Amino acid sequence: AVVSTQSTGIKVPSVLIKRSKLHFHRLPCNATVILGSNGFVWVGPHFIPEQPIEAISMTLRETIARLGNVIRALAAYGVQLFDTIILTGYDISLKYKVKELLKPEVMEHIAQESYEHSQHQTL
Repeated sequence: AVVSTQSTGIKVPSVLIKRSKLHFHRLPCNATVILGSNGFVWVGPHFIPEQPIEAISMTLRETIARLGNVIRALAAYGVQLFDTIILTGYDISLKYKVKELLKPEVMEHIAQESYEHSQHQTL
């Protein structure tokens, strides 16, 4: 994983990135996720291209870390990544502390609940 003070980069198997016309997602939790078709995922603050990214709050840092850990959990269990399943995983993760999201049983719970929720949405 590539980490900066304001964003995080995660490498997942490229087959887990759902093909879409749009791979740049501004999420309602004040973070942006870019899902690269090559398997690289970038999570960071909302930004405007060609403008410097300003310092971010501790709350936004936690949101970025939480999203990164949710993406790691989904990828660890082979769940295909797209914006709504990441948001579902994020919502499910809110009952845990950020550092708890890396525990195998928590990762499995987030992946399973997110996947099941996405299956019900498509029926």
